Parts: sequence; structure tokens; C-alpha cells
Amino acid sequence: MQRQYYVYIITNKKNNVLYTGVTKDLRKKVYEHKNNLVSGCTKSYNINKLVYYEVFENKYGAITREKRIRAESKQKKINLIKSLNPTWDDLYDYF
Repeated sequence: MQRQYYVYIITNKKNNVLYTGVTKDLRKKVYEHKNNLVSGCTKSYNINKLVYYEVFENKYGAITREKRIRAESKQKKINLIKSLNPTWDDLYDYF
């Protein structure tokens, strides 16, 4: 069985703070964000809405993509989100 890895972007209620991460268990990681189990900026800014994710077959591809997204401007991240989730729905509800 091949493991999947995820690159994701989560935001807050106002969609003005974006956090990009990588995980092998997206459901668990977003649950942790939603329940303030992750310390740091995600807890401080109440970042708990999954608005974007990509699936990878290996962790190296996922880490490379995460680094690329993190290096992009905020506007490019917004455009990326809007390209697949124009209404900024919480994708956790569909996962």
C-alpha cells in the first residue's frame, strides 16, 4: 500500500492569514488545527479552515511543493486557492 502525502493551506475565519503545511494524515492534522491542538501561529491566529490541498505519492514531492508555495507571494497563494476553491469553502467538511 502506497502512502499519500498532502500539502495544504488553512486560513482563519476572515481568510486573511494563510498557513501552508505538509502532512501524511490531512484529516488528523486539520482536526488538530480546528481544536487548537497545534501551538504557534495557527493557534494564535485561530487558523482552522482548510481551503486548499494537493495529494502526492511521496513525501519528497510534497515537501518540494510546500516549499514552493511558502516562497510565493500572498497574492499567488490566494490565486491558487481561488483556482480550485473560489468560494473559500472549508474543504474539511468534504474530506
